[in-house]
Amino acid sequence: MSDTVYILDEDLLASNNKRFLNYILDHILVLVGFVLGIVVALFQSTAVSVWIDSLGNWGWNIIMLIISIAYYTLCESLSGRTLGKLITGTIVVNENGKKPDFRTVFKRCLCRLIPFNAISFLFNPGLGWHDSISDTYVVNKKSLEESLKMFHDFQLIGVQEEN
Repeated sequence: MSDTVYILDEDLLASNNKRFLNYILDHILVLVGFVLGIVVALFQSTAVSVWIDSLGNWGWNIIMLIISIAYYTLCESLSGRTLGKLITGTIVVNENGKKPDFRTVFKRCLCRLIPFNAISFLFNPGLGWHDSISDTYVVNKKSLEESLKMFHDFQLIGVQEEN
C-alpha cells in the first residue's frame, strides 16, 4: 500500500444553500431546547424563576452563547454532525476527510462568535471564516464516502493479495 494521503476535493463541499439550512435548523433546535429547559426549570423551583427574572439581556445572551457553543462542540466532536447537518446529509471533516479532533471542533465553534462570520460565505462560497480558520470543511456525506472508497480502491491497484 502506498503512503498517499487522501486530500479533500472542493467538489465535495456543501452548497451555501445547504449551509444556510444547517444554520437555520440548528438555531431553531438550540432555541427550542433553551425554551424547554426554562419551562422545565420554572416548574421545578421558584428560586429558578427569581434567578431568571434577574438575568437581564446580557445574562440571556451569555447563556445562549454557552448553550450554542456546547451544542456545536458536543455534536460535531462526537459525530461530525449537528442535527441540522444530519437532516441535510452533510458532515464536518478535516482536509483528509476525517472527523476533526475535539480541539479543532472547539476552535471552530469559538470562531462562530466572530462578528459577521455568517456573511463570510459571500466572500468565499462554501467556506465560512469558522471553516477556514479551523481548517475544517462541511461536505456532502454520501459524496465523501464515495470519494474515499474510490481513493482506497485505487490504492489497492497492483497490490498482491495475501493467501
